[in-house]
Amino acid sequence: AASAQLQLAVPVAVVFAPGSVPGDLPRPLPFRDVQEMEISVNLRTSITSRYETVYRSTTAQEEAALNVATAQEADAALCPLQDASLGSLTVYVVPETSSVLPQGVSVYVGKHRSALVRAGGNLATLRTRLRQLTQVMSFAASSIATALSDRVPDSQLGPDARRHLKSSLGYEITFSLLNPDPKSHDVDWDIEDAVNRYVQPVLDKLSLVANFSVDSQILYYAVLGVTPRFDKETSSFILSAHSLPHVINPVEARLGSSAASLYPVLNFLLYVPERSHSPLYIQDKDGAPVSTNAFHSPRWGGIMVYNVEAPGSPQASLPLHVDVDMVRVMEVFLAQLRLLFGLSREELPPDFLLESPGNEGLADWELDRLLWAHTVENIATVSTTLTSLAQLLDKIGNIVIKDDVASEVYQAVASAQSAMAELATGHLHSAFQASKEAVTSSERAFFDPSLLHLLYFPDDQKFAIYIPLFLPMAVPILLSLAKIVREARQRKKEPTKMD
Repeated sequence: AASAQLQLAVPVAVVFAPGSVPGDLPRPLPFRDVQEMEISVNLRTSITSRYETVYRSTTAQEEAALNVATAQEADAALCPLQDASLGSLTVYVVPETSSVLPQGVSVYVGKHRSALVRAGGNLATLRTRLRQLTQVMSFAASSIATALSDRVPDSQLGPDARRHLKSSLGYEITFSLLNPDPKSHDVDWDIEDAVNRYVQPVLDKLSLVANFSVDSQILYYAVLGVTPRFDKETSSFILSAHSLPHVINPVEARLGSSAASLYPVLNFLLYVPERSHSPLYIQDKDGAPVSTNAFHSPRWGGIMVYNVEAPGSPQASLPLHVDVDMVRVMEVFLAQLRLLFGLSREELPPDFLLESPGNEGLADWELDRLLWAHTVENIATVSTTLTSLAQLLDKIGNIVIKDDVASEVYQAVASAQSAMAELATGHLHSAFQASKEAVTSSERAFFDPSLLHLLYFPDDQKFAIYIPLFLPMAVPILLSLAKIVREARQRKKEPTKMD
């Protein structure tokens, strides 16, 4: 059915270091506690989040790992000791006076699935910090509402909800270098090395979420669809925020067809402006220059303008050789990639410190957030697909459903139920895998060729096709029948002759 009651269970371990146990704990350690929160999406869809928390003391190994100089070292040392299953969280509570956390920081979120928290004296303070922490590291009501954006009224969605890519089994990423003026600029970019060095580690981490393919191209004489405005004061050219949407369509026509792709395509464009429009700067809505000189388009990709230094002497021979600084470019494109996947960092309380994910581009807990959202979205998609299929089959009376289509439908329902059961027990990895299988089966059933041709043959169309064929044959038959009927009537009227 199109209604869904989902339960998301998050296993949380709260581990107290010596000297950090609040005095007002309800029971002696270790003990368990479950907190439930309801996220209401709409009348037919509700989500219950269950935080299943275990409170315990540190082991000797954990205690040793916490006795280091910095939070980064502690995070690295604790990683092998904690529950590494997807979706789980481990919170290490350190004494209020601990020097492992920097001054003024109460909560440190690491690269993996753990955080360090100052005790705060009593249980109420600790619980508040834990609640803030689960909102950051696990899933928030907003991220679940975004995943179910098709079912949620727009008024409940945040401004970023439509920016994120829909959940898919795969994505194609295309890097394009646009050189509209090859007579003036001979542009060279080492895209292969840059992808291997900066993009691949991120995609390796995201490989759990979907399959990725990456390609690149150089397009010559491809211009933006908007003529930039010349600004006398800075003697530069300006692209204003309101003209940016008009930039994409003309460029997209040159990019190669994404219609042939099974999966969503992400386009990242590096544009080297022609000499007559250099330097070119992008302005935001308030007229201030954009520091990255780039902008992104929701669910589509991003464009970065890369200005070339003007030659020192006017006699310099053209074309100028340009070596693109790939570090600067990739920083921008990776930030845009994170935005498209909904991995942008939210506003945090001032005493929070988030560790940078480094070369991998995203922390383990950010991957979990993505998986929670995609699992919920997949289950909703399967429910919608199967409901649409059922309504369609109801409308077409003479449809024959083959066994393999029926088995795909059963498989989709079974996998979706399995995904919901795994979510309710806190097994995020198996829930996500089951939700992917459910999507695959439901799509196979919906787009099965045996159903497809019947959709295009309603009854009135059959009449329109067959009447012209049968009419020429039917005319002589009908005339003969009419003659036979007339003769039969004539016989009845004539009295039989008596001998």
